[in-house]
Amino acid sequence: MEIYWYLTAPDGHQPWNPSGNRPVTYPYLQQVARAVDHLGFSGALCATGAHDAWILASALLPYTERMKFLVAIQPGLISPTLLAKMALTFSHFSRGRLLLNIVSGDANTLGAYGLNLEHDERYALGDEFLSVLRPLLNGETVTFKGRHLDIRDARLALPGGSAHAPELWFGGSSAAAHEVAAKHVDTYLTWGETPPQAAAKIAEVRERAARHGRTLRFGVRLYVIVRDTDEKAWAAVDELYASMDEQAIAARQALARGSDSVGQARMTALHGDRRPPHARDLEIYPDLWAGIGLVRPGPGTAIVGSPATVEARLREYQAAGIDVFILSGFPLLEEAYRFGEMVLPRLPVARQLTEEPGSRFTWGSIWDRPVDSIGKERA
Repeated sequence: MEIYWYLTAPDGHQPWNPSGNRPVTYPYLQQVARAVDHLGFSGALCATGAHDAWILASALLPYTERMKFLVAIQPGLISPTLLAKMALTFSHFSRGRLLLNIVSGDANTLGAYGLNLEHDERYALGDEFLSVLRPLLNGETVTFKGRHLDIRDARLALPGGSAHAPELWFGGSSAAAHEVAAKHVDTYLTWGETPPQAAAKIAEVRERAARHGRTLRFGVRLYVIVRDTDEKAWAAVDELYASMDEQAIAARQALARGSDSVGQARMTALHGDRRPPHARDLEIYPDLWAGIGLVRPGPGTAIVGSPATVEARLREYQAAGIDVFILSGFPLLEEAYRFGEMVLPRLPVARQLTEEPGSRFTWGSIWDRPVDSIGKERA
């Protein structure tokens, strides 16, 4: 199991309201990145958002030692050759701590960048883009001509291949997206669906990949609301829900208006764009709450409960075929510590903590030993 955190604005206790929105500055993002690195998360997602994901990851790289950066990029907004050059540069400088998240986007956001393609045509562009990007990262010379790309004798000076090429991650809920994932990527991501829904999607993508002679890993993007007890966790949900007024809900609806994203449509279907009287009326599956989707675009499902409850639900996703979890909470900094201290030690995650040069200690080895043996070994 790999556990990633989120490293993208906006943030705050209730970021959909001005009073709950926290300024996301460079020093603050340094704090979040240091927390992710220190706590032993596998890494963090630098998603499409207020800040440019490449500059964000590059600016935070010197403040971290172990965590991986999953950087979002969008085909059509950058040349695959230039992206490959940037990726290998980052990978070399970070000693392999880069992952690429290929995002096809949707019509209501990409038009602002001058990219105006219909839904399936964007995935056709993504297919061509990845057909060029993968061999370039592997150190090959590429000449390619398609409907969208015309690449001639592209080759990079930096060495690529298995030692340096970052893994390619990708999400999308449509048939077109599934086919692109099956052909090209290493990890397929889905948004906040229930374990049975995720299992059905995994089976469909896995079958497509098998036709191409390939196997994939699978991941899911979720929120998490963890407290000492289930009752306290649901009390925290009630507090969040009370802040989701008509204005906040309308603002999210305006952002989604005109979207042709199948994934967004599936998320909206979980809550139906309705605000029932009680928060728990939006519990769509045991311990899964869809209410965040009322005020935040994209994945809007949260795992709610005590450390034991959250662990049980994560393991249920794992049993359904999920290997990778991208999680977040409100605010990012405090909830990273809460999850990192309360839940992360319970999970089968490879985690390292280097306290000083030459340190032999890792989180995994510490948590697996009796408490009274830790001090003796360290002494």
